[in-house]
Amino acid sequence: MSDLTGSTSDPAGSSAAPSTWVSLAEIARPHGVRGELRLRLYNPDSDILLHQKTVRLTLPSGEVRMETVQSARRANDAILMQLASISDRDVAEPLRGSTIDIPREAFERLAQDEFYAVDVIGARVLEVTEAGEELALGTVKDFVSYPTVDVFVVQHEDGQLLDVPSTEAFVVDVQKGLVRLRGLEVLREIAASSKPKVKKPKPEKRARDKRTTGAATPKD
Repeated sequence: MSDLTGSTSDPAGSSAAPSTWVSLAEIARPHGVRGELRLRLYNPDSDILLHQKTVRLTLPSGEVRMETVQSARRANDAILMQLASISDRDVAEPLRGSTIDIPREAFERLAQDEFYAVDVIGARVLEVTEAGEELALGTVKDFVSYPTVDVFVVQHEDGQLLDVPSTEAFVVDVQKGLVRLRGLEVLREIAASSKPKVKKPKPEKRARDKRTTGAATPKD
């Protein structure tokens, strides 16, 4: 276990910032009378939190503190986590809505053609034309998961947004800090002809530890 016992308040987060912190879940509610916490995972397929000795807890108030993980176990799509500082339900109750964060370097290593969603946020985007030219397009503002496909949300330099499916038809490759895309004209035509009243499916909430291949195919 870590040298940390219980919790340590850190409103600024400065004493626990080895690198980028990533929120993987939020506390849905207490579970049982001993203060175990039921976590709602942003990526239900992720098991990363089952293997952490310490986590960062960010409360709705903005307070940040480090916590020692006493135990963590699966409960269908959720995780039940016991923190060393939480011994009963009354102490756990005010933690509803808090996020559970871990440092980016705690993520598992990926295959060469895979990437984590968190790593493409803010990446430069180049559009590769049919002639092979590479044109600056903007940056990745977000990476969201819809029921059938993952999507790069690209922000142009003029502020306009374009959703680009993470499929082989549109993705050339994904590297650290750089995404190359192609075949975007058809997406621009669709965006231009779409009526404002058309509602998009609701995306899943920020599964930043989602593992995705460099040119993923739509999910079943």
